[in-house]
Amino acid sequence: SRPGADRAPAPARLPLGPSAPGALGRCGLAALAAAALAACGDGASRSGTPADPFCARVLPAVGAFLAAAPAPPADPRRGGRVVVGGIAELPGGLDPSRASDYVAVQHQQFVSGMTLLAYDEALQPVPRLAESWTIAPDTTWIEFRLRDDVPWHDGEITDAADVAFTWRVLTDPATEFPNAAYWDHYERGPDGVEIIDARTVRLHLRPHAEFLDPWRTVAILPEHLLADVPPAELRTHPWGTRCPVGNGPFVFREHVEQERWVFQANPAFPVALGGPPLLEEYVYRIIPDENTLLLELTSGDVDVYIAPQTEQARVIAADPALELQRFPFRNVTFVAWNTRRPQLADVRVRRALALGSDRDALVDALLDGFGSVAHGTVPPFHWAFAPEAGRVPYAPDEARRLLEEAGWRDRDGDGVRENADGVALALTLQSNQGNPRLERAATILQAQWRELGVDVSVRILEWASMIGAVTDPGRRDFDGVLLSWVSEFKVDDTDLFHSSRADQPYGFAGLRSARVDSLLVRLAATGDRAATEPLWRDYQAAIGEEQPFLFLYYPDRLDGVRRRVRGVRMDARGEWVDVARWWVETGTR
Repeated sequence: SRPGADRAPAPARLPLGPSAPGALGRCGLAALAAAALAACGDGASRSGTPADPFCARVLPAVGAFLAAAPAPPADPRRGGRVVVGGIAELPGGLDPSRASDYVAVQHQQFVSGMTLLAYDEALQPVPRLAESWTIAPDTTWIEFRLRDDVPWHDGEITDAADVAFTWRVLTDPATEFPNAAYWDHYERGPDGVEIIDARTVRLHLRPHAEFLDPWRTVAILPEHLLADVPPAELRTHPWGTRCPVGNGPFVFREHVEQERWVFQANPAFPVALGGPPLLEEYVYRIIPDENTLLLELTSGDVDVYIAPQTEQARVIAADPALELQRFPFRNVTFVAWNTRRPQLADVRVRRALALGSDRDALVDALLDGFGSVAHGTVPPFHWAFAPEAGRVPYAPDEARRLLEEAGWRDRDGDGVRENADGVALALTLQSNQGNPRLERAATILQAQWRELGVDVSVRILEWASMIGAVTDPGRRDFDGVLLSWVSEFKVDDTDLFHSSRADQPYGFAGLRSARVDSLLVRLAATGDRAATEPLWRDYQAAIGEEQPFLFLYYPDRLDGVRRRVRGVRMDARGEWVDVARWWVETGTR
């Protein structure tokens, strides 16, 4: 996601969802099989409705599929309900063609849908919906062989036509897929994909790095349900939010906008992929107020609190009924410099600002220690991370020496450095409203840089106004801007730092470096990870020397979990990677 900023949550508290564990059970969609338009409670009136022809057609088929499915294997851990609480709705719902939000994509990947492959704990690709794949010797095509035992939740088997359809939809400009750059090195158009047989699909591409990565991200779409929908109409189609039909371990039951999503276990999920979930029911509740969400967790109305604030983490860790999950994440906070500005065009000034930044103090003050200092776009857990490359220590004396060397001296004794023309070394650091952490970061950096003789003004702006001034190539009205975003596992900084992109929206740093350009081109064209390791080391060193961004910190991902919920494993791949294996202690269901 580029770029992103932590937003202030809305203040409202929304109503509680269904309360009795397992109370809704299998009745919701099974009832649809018998009565077509009926549902337990009023869920159907807020999800699929008789007035919606698509939902009226597909929901009974899902109900019939559930009613016909055999009971899952006996397991003492099976049963119960888990409620996960988050501060925001799932924007775009369960439609992979329009959702780029982290939590929404996690639900598409691991709750309701299926990707062709997944990453293991070492971030190596492993089979999922695709049982195997073959890559051409010259890396000009990749062929996926699909499993034959993964039904959609209406009973149709997932096949090669679904993969080809997904590819065509996501590469169609009319779809406006948020992550269209996934396919930059794939051959587009009708010749880009071939259906070899019902289980085999071939995609054509140009050799490039990490070409498998999109297929662990994007959940597959049901061709038999959506083939007649024009791509431009998908973003308003009820399939994504009102009556989604997936093929993953959980079956959609109900969506009450801005309140909850309800899913039940898929009894037909293949045993080879882990079998039916151990939970009977999974609920995602939207609770915009973080204080309310913490109270819901401690009282037991919510079982999992996604991403509490660091000050709340200590409360969670001290509660014997709760467990604090903590893992390294892909969210990086940084200062982007506008190297077009005369005072920032000199790399010695940018390096001095980095050397004069006590980032360990930032981690302690802003994250309460729940994080690590950042030195680049490659997170520390990533296979491409080079620990020593690009590191800039806290060395304020060296920072002052560099500023002197660059011609910036305090010539009038006022504590601020000037150049030979008497122009003060003055910068404006921008951040967005509604983000107290970034505001504090700006204030701390302002004080640290003042010790170097740099006059820094902090401006807190409304988000849309700030980001427009940064990303609009015709404006670039900033010196430095504090930003925070979640990067992909496939790290490709071409849009940020290649000189050919300096006049594009994400080229806001305006970096022009032949060395960085060459490394970015070679990294993008090299498909073998082992072959790229020295390139990644050189690239991270080059960015550390150029300092187009001052990387500040990687916050740890934090989640609060009630101890009655077992089998919870969260890591850099996400919170929901093993949701089908979560279970609830007997006696607490």
